[in-house]
Amino acid sequence: MPVVATLTGGTTAQAAPNHPVEDGAVFGLTVEHRTDPLGVDAARPRFGWRMRAAGRGRNQGAYEIVVATSPGKLTGGRADVWSSGRVRSADSVAVRYSGTPLTASTRYYWTVTVWDTEGRLVGTGPVGWFETGLMSMDGVTGWDGAQWIGMKGKAPNSPGAPMLRTEARLRGRVREARLYVSALGVYEAYVSGRRVTVPQDGDATLELLPPGWTNYDARVNYLTYDVSHLVAREPVVTLAAVLGNGWYNGRISDGSSYYSKDGNALALKARLLIRYTDGTAQSVVTRPDGSWKATDTGPYRADDIYDGQTYDARKELPGWTSSRFDDSAWSDTEQVPFETRYQGVQLLAYPAETARLMSRWDRRPQSITVYTKVTGDGKGRIVVDPDRTVTDPHRAATARTTLAAGDTAVFDMGQNMVGVPRYTLCGPAGAQVTFQFGEILNDSSAGADGPEGSLYRANLRSAKATSTYILKGDRDGETHQDSLTFYGFRYASVTATETVTIAGLTGKVATSAIHETGTVTTNDPDTNQLISNIRWGQRGNYLWVPTDCPQRDERLGWTGDTQVFSTTGLYNADAGPFLGHFQDTVIDSQTIYGQDQAQFTGVAPSGRYNFPGGGSGWADCGIILPWTLWQMTGDPAVIERSWPAMTRYLDWIRRQTGDTYAGQGSLTGDWLAPQKTSAQLMSDVYYGYVAHLMGRMARAVGRPAEAPTYEQLFADIKRAFITKYLSTEGGTVTLRSSLGDASPIEPGSDPNQKTEDNTQTALLWVLKLGLYDTEAQRHALVGHLADNIGNDAAYKAAHPNSSRVKYAENTLSVGFLGVNVLAPVLSDEGRADLAYKLLHQDALPSWLFSVRGGATTVWERWNSYSRTDGFGPVGMNSFNHYAYGAVMEWMYAYMAGIARDPDSPGFKHFLLQPHIDPTGKIAHVVGSHESPYGEIRSEWRVTDDGASLTYEAVVPANSEATLRLPATSADTVREGRTPLARVGGVRFLGHTDGIASYLLPSGTYRLTSGLR
Repeated sequence: MPVVATLTGGTTAQAAPNHPVEDGAVFGLTVEHRTDPLGVDAARPRFGWRMRAAGRGRNQGAYEIVVATSPGKLTGGRADVWSSGRVRSADSVAVRYSGTPLTASTRYYWTVTVWDTEGRLVGTGPVGWFETGLMSMDGVTGWDGAQWIGMKGKAPNSPGAPMLRTEARLRGRVREARLYVSALGVYEAYVSGRRVTVPQDGDATLELLPPGWTNYDARVNYLTYDVSHLVAREPVVTLAAVLGNGWYNGRISDGSSYYSKDGNALALKARLLIRYTDGTAQSVVTRPDGSWKATDTGPYRADDIYDGQTYDARKELPGWTSSRFDDSAWSDTEQVPFETRYQGVQLLAYPAETARLMSRWDRRPQSITVYTKVTGDGKGRIVVDPDRTVTDPHRAATARTTLAAGDTAVFDMGQNMVGVPRYTLCGPAGAQVTFQFGEILNDSSAGADGPEGSLYRANLRSAKATSTYILKGDRDGETHQDSLTFYGFRYASVTATETVTIAGLTGKVATSAIHETGTVTTNDPDTNQLISNIRWGQRGNYLWVPTDCPQRDERLGWTGDTQVFSTTGLYNADAGPFLGHFQDTVIDSQTIYGQDQAQFTGVAPSGRYNFPGGGSGWADCGIILPWTLWQMTGDPAVIERSWPAMTRYLDWIRRQTGDTYAGQGSLTGDWLAPQKTSAQLMSDVYYGYVAHLMGRMARAVGRPAEAPTYEQLFADIKRAFITKYLSTEGGTVTLRSSLGDASPIEPGSDPNQKTEDNTQTALLWVLKLGLYDTEAQRHALVGHLADNIGNDAAYKAAHPNSSRVKYAENTLSVGFLGVNVLAPVLSDEGRADLAYKLLHQDALPSWLFSVRGGATTVWERWNSYSRTDGFGPVGMNSFNHYAYGAVMEWMYAYMAGIARDPDSPGFKHFLLQPHIDPTGKIAHVVGSHESPYGEIRSEWRVTDDGASLTYEAVVPANSEATLRLPATSADTVREGRTPLARVGGVRFLGHTDGIASYLLPSGTYRLTSGLR
């Protein structure tokens, strides 16, 4: 179609061919990295799209974005909001809106037309839309007088969750309705008798604990819902909500600037905007003017993030969320003076996918064990009732279990998960049923906290993690699902005060990682189980913020865990908006809790465990996370908005250490590493790393003049590091990683264990950053690393005092700060053989050690549990902790071979570099990742005789890849019978050290190569 002149900005385009190259060739339209988002507060939202093409080498040469107030105005030059005009550009990621200012609470429709580099029309995308939120930050503009209100006279922490309601008569025929809502605490919202839901997988689902967790004295989230179908049901609309303590009023926030030991008053802020077909509008808002009523006498008796929820069904108030309910005996509401307490606090639209229940991952019991007593010496063992015990998974999934007082049923869900239980109970009124949750069962080994076969809960520390339900006596059964807390569990231990029957127990999985964008599978069951464990760990710990663990009295946004796992997280899931929002929280925490308002913190949000002092490896998240987001999404916006905070942090470190060029120090060091490395060395390494990243990022955000400053800083850090740590005394290269103590705060560590030279983590980082002078030194360092990992008899004899002596050959010895660089550095140094040996190792310490132990998520410690030594140190021992799962970054980038190019963020250009398993255990790998340009696919298979390789790859349109394929010679790399070097559009780059390299245009490839 002909392209018209722009409405605002852009250029006038020329006519182009009026038939698309391929039907449906433009797809995947996003706004702010989301599909058809509701409640966008960005003044200049970012558009994205993808293109597909049947042939090879098709790239975008130009685009035109049009935005209009209705779909019909997107064609024929009638766009009444904005047209970019035909812009000559290959950009299709995060293209900014540049039209007239957008109006709040308005739905806009848009599409994009794309031409290829030869000027041919590729196609026009489908009609997408986005809807603005209230477009304000002050909590006043757009809220139409809504105030923070709570139950009048209710003392914080007094029993009973506040339940608030109001009614309003409609004034005409409803065209649409939007609910804008937030809470100090968490909420579950109702409109005209129906719980407010969000669309998911073609249906609807419930969110869990909206509006999420922030530094409440800096910003609070609000959410937007389309409730048109609920409001139009009857002539009177009812708006109601239950308020829970959430993170705002729980001990999880102890140490935070907003925390009060006497409790914080819970509050609701909402605006229900109703628009009528006649063009008029009506708002129902939270005001303490008598129109809202409140009570705390309902069934929600207690709730806490750590401790769980108590629900008394005898106190249910039927119809309280609907019209015509008699609330005359309820209390009035009062204004909660939140803004006056925290002046300048921002109320912002949540910019990512909310945490919600994902029915596709629901878990049903795999076994049910009923026991009646305990027998034996010591802690004893349970006595199982065989008549009520069900071991067949198919029967257990639907079995009904009857318990009397004194009985215990242990339900095994088969998967360590995060969410809430849903169950149906039958029994007499007043019977109390208690569900306690845990990750593992007791055995007879050391550290067990109860009889063999019972639920192990010592690792929860002070968290009660208990769901309590008191029956009302309904003969038809009573179904319940907790909504004001969450649990991390595989097992549920159930008891009752009277005889009850339990049916339909379901683990409802909750996560913010709802769109999975990557997969890796192999022919090796153990590796596949490890991959599953990593994925489940991410699902459970990406819940509003990226947390360390989901079960004990912690569940915090530890920044070290986040930065180590972030690349894996972004391969696995569309987590860009989620982690971008977390980066904003990290910056808030810097100002509130950071030393000198400059140091990034170890935890965000809140002040719990935000220790002062050295924070290297954790505080550096404030720089590493923007870098990783930019690399994986291709959008530099997070760098742009983080730049002042990042420079403030680097300037602060420089003031602390001056011309020594040492890092700030690290209280954590290489956390939980079996072999101890100087924490100061780790701090120095990370100082150099973030200085290097700042130099790379400066140019990305239009600050080239600042890049040399950080490049010189890195050079100075490198020189100081080499001088201090790299010894060549006696002609022997030694990395002096023993210079300084390890972490002084690591729970369960051996106080007599010393730091050592040439530790794995130290060697890995030195090699990664090039902290050496000569290639000979590099070669020596690689040798030290190989010897340490190999750990053979000769190595042990030469290092009799090393911690490595007690471990097997070919084992790792890294902690949190070494795990994500271990396999990549080995592969980059030509030792993929060692990377694969470590992957397949199942002796301690290794990834498969936990798999052999029956794990279904990644453990916090390499030795969280063993059949011989029992349970790990109870002070800190999570069985769902994703940090060590960062190895999956290597699985994508090296094993499957889908690797980003740091010089081309967002996979505009990327590497296809499959690394074949020299052990032969893995002979088939399938990897995929949904990049900003489309799905990248990489699949390889080694023939049974090991003589040849078959390889298939997909390079999305508007991108290109460098292929590095194992081959005895370039001539053996063929597409069909044709050498790949002679295939049209493919550029041969060379053959070196058994690797043939090519530049591939977009398209699908099916290749073979000779391996011997």
